[in-house]
Amino acid sequence: MPSAPAMPRLVLVTGSGGAGRTTVAAATAALAAESGERVLLVAADDPHRAMDGLLDHRLNGEPARIGLEPGLSALRLDEQTSFRAAGLRLMERARPLFDLLGVEPLEADELSALPGARELALLDLLRTLPGTAAEGARGYDLVVVDAPPVAQLLTALALPAQLDAYLARLLPDERQAARALRPILAGLAGVPMPAQWLFEARAWASAELADVRTALDAPGTTVRLVVPPPRGPRARAQQRRLRAGLALHQLPLESVIVNGAKAPNADDWADRTAWGGVPVHAVADLGREPERGDLFELAEPAALAAWPEGPVLAAREATSWAVADRLDTADGVLVWHIPLPGAERGDLDLVRRGDELLLGVAGSRRAVPLPSALRRCTVAGAALRDGELTVRFAPDPSLWPASPR
Repeated sequence: MPSAPAMPRLVLVTGSGGAGRTTVAAATAALAAESGERVLLVAADDPHRAMDGLLDHRLNGEPARIGLEPGLSALRLDEQTSFRAAGLRLMERARPLFDLLGVEPLEADELSALPGARELALLDLLRTLPGTAAEGARGYDLVVVDAPPVAQLLTALALPAQLDAYLARLLPDERQAARALRPILAGLAGVPMPAQWLFEARAWASAELADVRTALDAPGTTVRLVVPPPRGPRARAQQRRLRAGLALHQLPLESVIVNGAKAPNADDWADRTAWGGVPVHAVADLGREPERGDLFELAEPAALAAWPEGPVLAAREATSWAVADRLDTADGVLVWHIPLPGAERGDLDLVRRGDELLLGVAGSRRAVPLPSALRRCTVAGAALRDGELTVRFAPDPSLWPASPR
């Protein structure tokens, strides 16, 4: 049996608004294609079509070969088309319910993109990445995404886990929920309700959400952060918060690109303490808007940390949240080590809710399932030092087995 094709490596280029994400994404893709890779460049957040100007090509929703290099293709995410496709898939799944209610589902022409459709189109792209690799000659080795700014990107990438948690809460174990829901829904509708369909729909939705997570958790997926040269303490604090938000969502940051640096060799643009050891590189200020012919010149410094295996592995390992066992020491606790480089105490919010830890950092929030051992413990304290949050858990005597004497 032939092995499944590998998913293409994925680089999400994000940063602060106006930092030059589009330019860095295009330069990264051009350099990779020059080295012989098959590259797909995706304009996922380009409402003013800046990518079209950089590539001298009007992009649409289908991959188009770009003349810079033979292996470079590019497309522009079309939120209208993506929204309609997702809506039609949902309508098809909901057809039993529509039939039950005696209504007709919406047609494709009736569906118009709602606010947030651009982020949903990005999630749909990530969901289909394994299929991209399976297309044979049309497959790609690398997908470079000109992604939204960090705040919007984190909101979009957190959505699959949040929706899956909601589905698990509203539609728990199939047998028990089916017994409970069938008479209630039947009474509301006035006719027998096919409760089984609810759980089939939940399984379908969970599978689609899992595909997005698979793309984000793949070994070759990394994030490249583009920032302007920090000018003053307020800008440096903002960049620290960007780093902390990426760490909270365990997105592997492989490099930081300081775009528009006046002095590429100076230290004033590279606040390395904010990045937790992540390589920092500068792209010099051209003094004008970059053009198609500038991409290879810009790409050389921008790609220093993109392809070597070491930085990519280090970025992936830095997202690990390890639990240390100190039960046999004087502490008698379990300690959860959560790397949060860039976070400060004033930005931190920490709450235990059932089997989840609600963790907020610099305006971003995430519900994290507790490892199984920690579910039988109570929170005994927390501390943030040198970019790492440590949460101490003491065994709950009513749930923890007694130690043999």
